[in-house]
Amino acid sequence: MLKEAIFHRPKNNFAYAYDEKTLHIRLQTKKDDVETVELIHGDPYVWEKGEWVSKRKVMDKSGSDEFYDYWIAEVSPEFRRLRYGFALTSGEEELIYNEKGFYEDEPKDCGLYFCFPFLNKVDVFQAPAWAKDTIWYQIFPERFGNGNKENDPEGALPWGSTEPSTTNFFGGDFEGVIEHIDHLVELGITGIYFTPIFKAHSNHKYDTIDYMEIDPQFGTKETFKKLVKVCHDHGIKVMLDAVFNHSGYFWAPFQDVLKNGEKSKYKDWFHIWDFPVVTKPKPNYDAFAFVSDMPKLNTENPEVKDYLLEVGRYWVREYDIDGWRLDVANEVDHQFWRDFRQAVKKEKEDVYILGEIWHDSMPWLQGDQFDAVMNYPFTTATLDYLAKNKTKASEFANSISKVMHSYPVNVNEVAFNLLGSHDTPRILTICEEDKSKLKLLFLFQLSFIGAPCIYYGDEFSMTGDQDPGCRKCMIWEEDKQDHDMFEFVKKLIALRKELPAFGNHGDIRFIEASDETNHVMYEKVAASNGERIIFVINNSDKDLVVTLPDGVKGKVLRDLWNGEEFAAEAETLQAKLPPYGFQILAY
Repeated sequence: MLKEAIFHRPKNNFAYAYDEKTLHIRLQTKKDDVETVELIHGDPYVWEKGEWVSKRKVMDKSGSDEFYDYWIAEVSPEFRRLRYGFALTSGEEELIYNEKGFYEDEPKDCGLYFCFPFLNKVDVFQAPAWAKDTIWYQIFPERFGNGNKENDPEGALPWGSTEPSTTNFFGGDFEGVIEHIDHLVELGITGIYFTPIFKAHSNHKYDTIDYMEIDPQFGTKETFKKLVKVCHDHGIKVMLDAVFNHSGYFWAPFQDVLKNGEKSKYKDWFHIWDFPVVTKPKPNYDAFAFVSDMPKLNTENPEVKDYLLEVGRYWVREYDIDGWRLDVANEVDHQFWRDFRQAVKKEKEDVYILGEIWHDSMPWLQGDQFDAVMNYPFTTATLDYLAKNKTKASEFANSISKVMHSYPVNVNEVAFNLLGSHDTPRILTICEEDKSKLKLLFLFQLSFIGAPCIYYGDEFSMTGDQDPGCRKCMIWEEDKQDHDMFEFVKKLIALRKELPAFGNHGDIRFIEASDETNHVMYEKVAASNGERIIFVINNSDKDLVVTLPDGVKGKVLRDLWNGEEFAAEAETLQAKLPPYGFQILAY
C-alpha cells in the first residue's frame, strides 16, 4: 500500500458531526490500492487490564476520483467522545494508521490515535431543514416581468424589443413576479433567489445606493411585502442578494468621502490609500476588481459593521425574507460573517445564508458562517462534460466525486447547485442549442444531491451569450415558449419531490463511466426505504447498449420516465439508449 497517499485529518470534511449523535469519519487512499478499511474506535477513557478497549467497523468506499479512493464510516459514540484509527488491508498485508503514523500491529494505547474530543451540539453544522428540499429559481428582477408600467425607469424599452445591454432597461418589477407566480408553482419551484432589489444606478443593482430602500423601478416596500406574502402563500421561500464587500459609487457615505476627502466622517468606512481620492484612470482605494464605481467597504470598522448587520436584520425582521445570498463573500473578513450569521439567525432561526464563492470553501462552511455556497465546481464539471464536450465520462465522474468529498455530507445536502446564472452564458447557448444535451444537464442537476437552482427562462430554452446576453427579457408569449422543455423540467422536479432516492435523500455513487462510449451510469439509494434508482446517461451521438448491474437480477424494475414495469429475469440485462438519451430505472 502506498503510505504517501493515505490521508486523514481529524476535522473539516474528514471527521465531523453529521448530527447531534452521529460522527462521519473519512479516509483517503491511493486509487485501487486498498481492498478493505476498518475503523478502529472507542472511548478514550474505557480501558481494561491496562489496554484501551476498541471495536472495529467496516468502512464503505464512498467514491473515487482520478488519484484517490474515499472511505466513510458512521459511528455514534455512547459518550460523545472518540479515539480512532484505521486498519487497511491489501492482499495479505494489514496496516494500522493513526495520528502517530503506521503500525504493523494494532497499538492498544489510545493516545496514539486520532481524537474527536467531544461532540458538542453547538459545533454541529446545521443549515435550515427546509433548504434540503428546496428547488430554487433565480430571477433577475429587471427582466422577469413588467407588471406595473407606472414605475418604469426613464427610457425603459418595450418588453423584449431589443437585445439586452449593460445600460438598457425594460421595466421588470415585483408586480411582474406576482403576475407569473402560477408559472413557478406549476413548475414546482419552492424558493426564489432574487438578484439585488435595493436602490442602485445600474440595471443589475450590484452597485448599491441605499441598502435600506427598494429600487423605485421594482415597486414600493409595500409591494415587496405583498410579493413575499404571495410567495409564502404558495409555499415559496424568498432569498435576497446583497453586496457587503463593496458599495456603489452613489452611496451617500462614499459621496461624502469624494466631497470632503480626509475630513469626511466616513473616510474610514473604505480602504482609501491616500488623499485626495482619485477615481480615474485607476482608483486610489480598494475596489471590486479595480472598478472605481464599486469601492470596497471596511467591514472591520465597527460603524460599517453595525450598519451592515442592521441591513441583514432589517429585511428579515420587517419583510420575513428566508435567505441571504452574499455577493463576493470570500473577500469579506471571516469575523464579519460570524457576526452576520448570529445577527440574522437571532431574528429568524432558519434563515438560509448562501455565499458566492467560486473555489474551495471549507473555511466558510464550519457551521459558524454560511449554510452553503454556490457550487461552481459542480457547475464546471457538469458543463464541461455534458455541454462543452471538454471532458470524457471518467473525468466527469472523477470531478463530481471530488466535489462530493470536498465537504461533509450535511454540507453537500444544502449546496446551491446551479448550471447557469446572470454571470454566465445561457446553458442552451453553451450546448450550441442542442436541446437533447440541455435535457441531460437538467436530468443530472435534478437527480444530484444538494439544492438545485434553475435560472429564469432556461425551462423555456432561452438562449444568450455572456452578460449582458444572458439577461434577456423572459419569454411570456406562449407561441414562443418551449413547452416540451418546460414539461420535461416539471416532470423531473415532480420525481425529485416524490421519490426520496431521486432527490436529496439518496446517496449517490457512480457504477460506470466509459470513455469509449462516453456514457455514465450512477445509482441513488434512499436510506429511508432502501429504494434504488439507476440512471444511465448517453452523452454521445451514437446508439448505446449498456449492461445493467448484477444487483437488478430477479428484481421488478420500474422505468420512471414512461411508467413501464418489467421483471429482470434474463441472465444479462441490457438497456438501449438513443443518442443523448437516458434511462431511469427504480427497484
